[in-house]
Amino acid sequence: MGDINSYKDLIVWQKAIVLVKLVYKITAQFPQSEIYGLSNQLRRAAVSIPSNIAEGFSRGSLKERLQFFQISFGSASEVETQLLIAKDLDFARNGNYDELEKLIIEIKKMLNKLLAPRKLLYITRS
Repeated sequence: MGDINSYKDLIVWQKAIVLVKLVYKITAQFPQSEIYGLSNQLRRAAVSIPSNIAEGFSRGSLKERLQFFQISFGSASEVETQLLIAKDLDFARNGNYDELEKLIIEIKKMLNKLLAPRKLLYITRS
């Protein structure tokens, strides 16, 4: 495994950025009445995932890194739940919920691996 010098080198961060873009696209199809409701909440939770990965990576101690990666995992679960609600309410008829669900599951698995403290030993900064 090569050195990871930035949070941008983390595949989980890269996938989380893709998720944010997809969430923005799908929520653009939501009813106008949801602009300050589920749409806003989904976007904020999605943005929280890569943001907390970046902040955790930038922290000095293992304990702090784990804390931010746990917050990111929680935000991923929040997005997963909110997308299920949006799907059940048929907010985006053309939305590819299956693609989003697969991506969230993949991100959560990757975050779960990062939450194992020994894995963080491979993350080095120059």
